[in-house]
Amino acid sequence: MRLAKVQMLDFGGDVLQFALPEGDPAKLRAIVDDHFAPCDMLVSTREIVTPNIFVSDMDSTMIGQECIDELADFAGLKVHVAAITERAMQGELDFESALRERVGLLAGLDESAIAECLEQRIAPMAGAKELVAALRNAGCRTVLVTGGFHHFADPVAEMLGFDRVVGNRLAVADGKLTGGLVGPITDSSVKRQVLEEECRALGSDAVSLATGDGANDIPMIELADFGFAYHAKPKARAAANGAVDQGDLTSILRLLEIAS
Repeated sequence: MRLAKVQMLDFGGDVLQFALPEGDPAKLRAIVDDHFAPCDMLVSTREIVTPNIFVSDMDSTMIGQECIDELADFAGLKVHVAAITERAMQGELDFESALRERVGLLAGLDESAIAECLEQRIAPMAGAKELVAALRNAGCRTVLVTGGFHHFADPVAEMLGFDRVVGNRLAVADGKLTGGLVGPITDSSVKRQVLEEECRALGSDAVSLATGDGANDIPMIELADFGFAYHAKPKARAAANGAVDQGDLTSILRLLEIAS
């Protein structure tokens, strides 16, 4: 593996750029991990340019919480539900069955608990607002796609400035959660499909960026030109060509040389 150039980016300030005329990206990634991990990095075989489409996970990526775990706390079930969530994020459980099991445990909870949870528990991840704003200012379309719920995702997307939201819908009857879901499940395959359809709509030259932290995000992270694992579970990090292990979400802007 031969180095053609090593330089500190004027724009990034603390970003060290390696340019190689040839080589195996996986080997380079392993070398960087061996010598610099934990670190924020992007290993790309294509020119670094501003993306046209940004698709992101929500829970533990754009916000600092797992909404279903926080909501379960209002039913006194957080420890039990969070354990299932963690196993699903690690890729140890089937996503849909794990989601339905957790939602089923919330049957009978007042719908008003969602608004309380949003107000008291849910907050943006550090750098989330800046990342979305900078991408939109650069002409990038932004989509929030979550295995969580529209009850949370819609206000989060409005707060952060996303153009579109895709997620699951909690079933409600007589002001209480029924323990069921309405409509199809937004899972890993849907996340990938959303990225695919957004890219098709923008044309064959569209450059894509995706971020996520768990196993459910792997297909869209692998598909994206720039797929970032954000403080992610091991399987998601291994699938990505970008990783943010130390900084906040603005690290993505510096690595892509986008003004914040």
